[in-house]
Amino acid sequence: MADAAPRIIDLAENVLSRPFPLRVRAWDGSEAGPPGAPALVLRRRRALRRILWRPGELGLARAWVAGDLTVEGDLYEALDRLSGLFWERPEPAAGAPSGARHALEVLRRPATYRLVRSVLALTGPGLPPAPPPEEVGPRSGPAHTRRRDRAAISHHYDVGNDFYALVLGPSMVYSCAVWADEGTTLEQAQTAKLDLVCRKLGLREGRRLLDVGCGWGSMVIHAAEHYGVRATGVTLSVEQAEFARKRVAEAGLDDLVEIRVQDYRDVADGPFDAISSIGMAEHVGSERYLEYARILHGLLRPGGGLLNHQIARRPLGDEAAYRVDEFIDRYVFPDGELAPVGATVSRLEEAGFEVRDVEALREHYGRTLRAWVTNLEENWRQAVRLVAPGRARVWQLYMAASALAFERNRIGVNQVLAVRTAEDGGSEMPRTRSDWLS
Repeated sequence: MADAAPRIIDLAENVLSRPFPLRVRAWDGSEAGPPGAPALVLRRRRALRRILWRPGELGLARAWVAGDLTVEGDLYEALDRLSGLFWERPEPAAGAPSGARHALEVLRRPATYRLVRSVLALTGPGLPPAPPPEEVGPRSGPAHTRRRDRAAISHHYDVGNDFYALVLGPSMVYSCAVWADEGTTLEQAQTAKLDLVCRKLGLREGRRLLDVGCGWGSMVIHAAEHYGVRATGVTLSVEQAEFARKRVAEAGLDDLVEIRVQDYRDVADGPFDAISSIGMAEHVGSERYLEYARILHGLLRPGGGLLNHQIARRPLGDEAAYRVDEFIDRYVFPDGELAPVGATVSRLEEAGFEVRDVEALREHYGRTLRAWVTNLEENWRQAVRLVAPGRARVWQLYMAASALAFERNRIGVNQVLAVRTAEDGGSEMPRTRSDWLS
């Protein structure tokens, strides 16, 4: 009898204590769930075993990455419907069990136990399936040491420049673009973002710029080409550096731009007139953030400016309760951490900076991510050839879910403009926003 899907819906609703928001289509051809909703397709029995052994977001993610589970219909709508079960659940009250513990408690109830036995009869016996190979293995030692940071950056960025070119487009900019209107292209929006950073920092010919986490060199190339600065870009990714150096040479900017494989903590040839840090500070970690801010402050000459472009999370009532997203930590950004924008501003001020401006670009990032997802899906076969199916699925899920997170105001992104003021309180920063918007 083909009845796996209704049993799965039954189990999910017992565990979640609410209606399951998607249809379910199981490996035996059965289907159940709300009409018209996107379908969660369990292609193999193993998908259910992954979810049963690790209830919640990580079990679903592992099934997705392994290709055991997929979505038929609008992926964004499916993730939006699931968000109430995982990402938008209220924080547990003091003393209440966490989401995972609650699921385990429900699974121990006699009625649920009988239902689980029924489902297990369909999935077959077996130990937990091994995680897909794209998952980061156990990590030892403290986070954010130089060695561990190099490994984390390599996991995320050293997956092939051709793959990133396919997703990001010719700009090779891996951060939030700035969209002027509906007719703006991704390339135009990324150029607008780079130019906005240059104007905020008041760059001009002869100035020295340090770009921390320079990626594939787009910021330093733009600054040198259009503003005449002497730019140094540092990255921990060998593949990024090789690609960036080639771009610099092709642009004829070898006399103005230097690309280094170097930890920002090891930069010792300051002072610089300006520093840009675009989408890098998320890798620093809360325990190291003040150190990061103090190092950048020390690398600036008095009067010089910092543009810190960084994703932010919403503050919690109890900051000690913050936990890194399991899927992101295991598959996307190992050891990455998000902080509220207020905490970032406070750390920069504690390090000696004067914060001059904070600009929120949250909606812009949702649109940027959707553009990247479109690029990936339109070139899916090529992407799979470049990085293997599992890695391509990681990126599809990560970017689509992140787009919704920005659009639903679960996370944001901000450009914080700060200055190392001179002893007399002076700086050469633009005086008002109109100076960089004109």
